[in-house]
Amino acid sequence: MPFHKLDRPVVLGIVGDSAAGKTTLTRGIANILGPDRVLTMCTDDYHRFDRAERAANGLSALDPDANFIDILEQHLQLLRDGKPVLKPVYNHVGGTLDRPVYVEPKDYIIVEGLLGYTTRAMRDCYDVKVFLEPAEDLRVKWKIQRDTTKRGYTEAEVRQSLEKRATDSLDFIHPQRTFADMVVRFFPPEDNSEETGAHLHVRHTLRPTLPHPDLTPILEAGAKKGLRLELARDVDGKPVDVLEIAGDVDDKRAAAMEDLVWKLIPEAAHLRGNVGRFFDAQNELAMSHPLALSQLMITYHIVKAALGHHAI
Repeated sequence: MPFHKLDRPVVLGIVGDSAAGKTTLTRGIANILGPDRVLTMCTDDYHRFDRAERAANGLSALDPDANFIDILEQHLQLLRDGKPVLKPVYNHVGGTLDRPVYVEPKDYIIVEGLLGYTTRAMRDCYDVKVFLEPAEDLRVKWKIQRDTTKRGYTEAEVRQSLEKRATDSLDFIHPQRTFADMVVRFFPPEDNSEETGAHLHVRHTLRPTLPHPDLTPILEAGAKKGLRLELARDVDGKPVDVLEIAGDVDDKRAAAMEDLVWKLIPEAAHLRGNVGRFFDAQNELAMSHPLALSQLMITYHIVKAALGHHAI
């Protein structure tokens, strides 16, 4: 069937709980596509209250009532239509609401945050929807690392916040998983439960809401060690494809698999760049092959969406 290139921005959603890895995943995808062609938005900017006000009124940032969901919905629709918005700004360092900024849409729009799939109107704005659900113990470690080094919290304060937010996570964040085209789960290997970085495994739950690529050549490249694909049942009982990428895949095999993913999107060959980069527990730049392959798999869908392969 003929495909028609979209004449509007392509919109990718990345939703997950606090410290699920959304920003790291987003940054890598933007680097592949070309930062000058990507508008990255964080739904945290639409918080209704600053940090002190939330502490006083007992609402957490995970609660839709603590966010301007209707304005976020409106802004997503405007940007998807190619129109600019005056976007609010939430300052994570100070927990304050800063002066709004004027933003214009670009070829690609990545919307990452806690509540991106909250309403039907918001969900209808995305061409590709991803949900991040790292193993919970891993997410806790990531959150402690991030909030104590970058946001001025003590470890005790972070753990107290996690405890207070636990119910809201279950009520407001986790239900959004059901709307994703692709669920990405990083988790440590059985023989190294303390792993938090480069050697984490990753599992992709691929739902039939998008036409996923033929992975046969990639699986053959990683057959001896590194990749596994199987048909499974998701938590809701529906059939899905599950792709697992091992954290200990060697450099040569990983490079071969990455080359094969790039061959699936020849339209984007000129966009090729470094992927899989992240800051480790020592806040030093490191490389993860599972992260790189995850970023490439998502980029595949964004590029195909731009070409009209699964336009909505």
